[in-house]
Amino acid sequence: MFTGIIQAIGEVAALEPRGGDLRLRVRTGKLELDSVAIGDSIATSGVCLTVVELPGDGFCADVSAETLACTGIGKLKVGDRVNLEKALTLSTPLGGHLVSGHVDGVAEVVSRQDDGRSLRFRMRAPDTLARYIAAKGSVCVDGISLTVNSVEGAEFELNIVPHTLVETTQDEFRPGRAYNLEVAIIARYLERLLLGDRASEIAAPGIGKEFLQRCGFIGGAD
Repeated sequence: MFTGIIQAIGEVAALEPRGGDLRLRVRTGKLELDSVAIGDSIATSGVCLTVVELPGDGFCADVSAETLACTGIGKLKVGDRVNLEKALTLSTPLGGHLVSGHVDGVAEVVSRQDDGRSLRFRMRAPDTLARYIAAKGSVCVDGISLTVNSVEGAEFELNIVPHTLVETTQDEFRPGRAYNLEVAIIARYLERLLLGDRASEIAAPGIGKEFLQRCGFIGGAD
């Protein structure tokens, strides 16, 4: 688990394809590695990766075909900067929100504009994830815990303060590019719980207005 509070910006040092998946090497910059051991987890631009080597200036991790398909890791190039966070411990302040590092998909930047000393981003989530994003709720974008300002359909807005722009890669975000997105964990679990016994069905339905009316959560049309 992680908090979405970035601890360092790393740099991709090497990308080695291996039989359909990938060995990734990251230089970790100011990230303290004395307490990191083989088998520990480090969130890399929001993706939970297991450390398999510690070459001295960073770490190496294996990236599965599933992770390559669901995230933007496969589009990284040598020299690209990545957001880094070590795994949460019981003594770690929870400054952001609970993040699993299991990316749900990618969100595209629709627009970017100045807003005082901050930047305002409008992003578009995949249609299948839109229902999990709520105004004033939290999302994790490329590993960064962010508060949603507003939501309109599959699009949502974020306001990024100067400190976040300095301590993360967010200032590099540009319209048309896509970034790793993880929605709030509780939203996914709540949806699953509301399905009740129907969750065991292979093609269990999602949570929609009809389902909520049938279960008595909202009233029907007068």
